[in-house]
Amino acid sequence: MKRLLIFMLTFTLLLCPVLAGCSKKADDGNLTPLTLCEVAHSIFYAPQYAAIELGYFKEEGIDLTLFNGSGADNVMTALISGDADIGFMGSEASIYVYREGAEDYAVNFAQLTQRAGNFLVGREADPDFQWSDLIGKKVLGGRKGGMPQMVFEYILRRNGIDPATDLTIDQSIDFGLTAAAFTSNDADYTVEFEPFATGLELEGSGCVVASLGVDSGYVPYTAYSALGSYMDKNPELIQRFTNAIQKGLDYVNSHSAEEIASVIAPQFAETDPERIAVIVGRYLDQDTWKENTVFTEESFALLQDILEEAGELTERVPYDQLVNVKYAEEAAK
Repeated sequence: MKRLLIFMLTFTLLLCPVLAGCSKKADDGNLTPLTLCEVAHSIFYAPQYAAIELGYFKEEGIDLTLFNGSGADNVMTALISGDADIGFMGSEASIYVYREGAEDYAVNFAQLTQRAGNFLVGREADPDFQWSDLIGKKVLGGRKGGMPQMVFEYILRRNGIDPATDLTIDQSIDFGLTAAAFTSNDADYTVEFEPFATGLELEGSGCVVASLGVDSGYVPYTAYSALGSYMDKNPELIQRFTNAIQKGLDYVNSHSAEEIASVIAPQFAETDPERIAVIVGRYLDQDTWKENTVFTEESFALLQDILEEAGELTERVPYDQLVNVKYAEEAAK
């Protein structure tokens, strides 16, 4: 997005205090330090945390430092500024930067999730919910141009609903704060990631009525990327990182929700393990995580379809410039 580059300098200054507490670790024996900035710290990304907690990064010779960028714009800024080696976010951010003419742009090399991870929460349980029920209603939505909002609008259009005229979508609330706002807001529905969706249910403030992941189908929601210059200089490190993520995928796709929850619980110390298991089970049931990290051309085309429909893309970008699958293909062997 055009505002992204303008935002970068300001965010870099704001990021400094954050990085002061999570700077690259000192070399641990033969481990190579690598800093990863994630778009959000969410159970939605369970394979990544399984890879951390099960020691898969260390097995691959990586001393990983992880920090939360709280939004794709921020992750991309950290990547471009050099504060992160690898960024984990929606791939729409890489398309925006490429379209702005950046010479050293982010290249996606491993896809993690294949469905949206958010849910539509209403005030009451509604087993007969239809998307047409949103006509004339107010919904707390996401940031314009971000994957959560664009997938929501994609579903609405697939159901014959005009996002601009058939309902009111409030996009004024910051990411991660919509669940709290919903408890005191006049909105009829809110679009929430976990653990906020389950949290609203458990406190009696709302009920999940639909899964955006199920109703949008298979969508390339989040992927790992690095600047082209970094990948050129560190191909072996990118491969080892991808190998670790593949091991994390293998684990979550072959274990129960309870087993996965037990493994990743240290990453979510503030969340009860039983609640983690419920959330993981919900994601397992909707086939959230890929079997491998290969980001296919068909998936990239679908992503651009969604961006075009949202009015965020006027000209397509080349798949072979923004996606490199050789590391994912090697890791999947």
